[in-house]
Amino acid sequence: MIDKPNLLGWTCPRPLQNYPTIVMGHGAGGRMMADLIEHLFAPAFDNEWLGQMGDATKLDKSLFGIRDSSLAFTTDSFVVSPLFFPGGNIGELAVYGTVNDLAMRGAKPLFLSAGFILEEGLPMETLGRIVDAMAAACKKAGVKIATGDTKVVQKGHGDGIYINTSGIGVIPAGVDIGPANARPGDVVLVSGTMGDHGIAVMSVREGLTFETEIKSDTAPLNGLVEAMVEVSRGGYYPRRGRRPPAIHCLRDATRGGLAAVLNELSIASKVGIEFDERNVPIRPEVNAACEMLGLDPFYIANEGKLVAIASEAEAGTILHAMRSHELGKEAVIIGKVTAEHPSLVVAKTAIGGSRIVDVPAGELLPRIC
Repeated sequence: MIDKPNLLGWTCPRPLQNYPTIVMGHGAGGRMMADLIEHLFAPAFDNEWLGQMGDATKLDKSLFGIRDSSLAFTTDSFVVSPLFFPGGNIGELAVYGTVNDLAMRGAKPLFLSAGFILEEGLPMETLGRIVDAMAAACKKAGVKIATGDTKVVQKGHGDGIYINTSGIGVIPAGVDIGPANARPGDVVLVSGTMGDHGIAVMSVREGLTFETEIKSDTAPLNGLVEAMVEVSRGGYYPRRGRRPPAIHCLRDATRGGLAAVLNELSIASKVGIEFDERNVPIRPEVNAACEMLGLDPFYIANEGKLVAIASEAEAGTILHAMRSHELGKEAVIIGKVTAEHPSLVVAKTAIGGSRIVDVPAGELLPRIC
């Protein structure tokens, strides 16, 4: 958890100390809103691009190195409840969620925007903790918040705070990772244990306690993806230059968990996917919690784990790179891509049978991101 913020450390904190909670004036576009931006957001996210403070930020094209490269752009909104949970909070989610979406296309994330929807009555201390967490997350992920927006809604018309983040990144030349690229014969890998985030949020929301605390896996995956892409592009074709990456698909297994991701990839690529339930890593405490709650761990959300589909020939090399990274130490191969039963995901069960793992019908655990 983030330590209690020291308001005395904020730039010229007196105007904010006069208001211990968010009031409607903080979103009205006047002096109070300017104070909030000047004394909290701007110092926390300080960089030369945000410092322009215009309606739009000018990003010099030299920053992107876009010769023979492509740009990736994404946006996401975060409405998790509770705002703080074991292993993370809404501020970290807002940064890492967008960073990870860019990384799933093989992009190097560079810049984010941050839009805040604040509810009247939100404690200024709570907002400070969230902003501090976002600043620390940006530093860890290697990105800058280049622009932002703040709005305030009346008490009872929000849930403390909602955050929208958009992101821009650069896809290196020759990298082509997308949901429709899976091919029969490919293998399916996961970077670690499934279901940690969803159960961590549920445990706080419902007041559940376990012998071992279940923590969210919230983390930025761009460094792990960079290592995977690099080793998968390490060789050359004679007379043809550097070979294309052996990684065909990447997805972070967030809402809907592993089951949703595998179904999305099988449908987009028009292939079948088969995996062995016994090969999927699940923490014993998460598995026990799912059994107690009547939940299937394959449908539970994660916020720091990815699913990769790659060529079988390069899978061993990619798996080694994943296990050499802090966020991929528990990476394993769980299954394969097949031409049979296109657009269907089939799991081999522990007793030797098979079952169809369908698209989730709805949200098992609402408000997890």
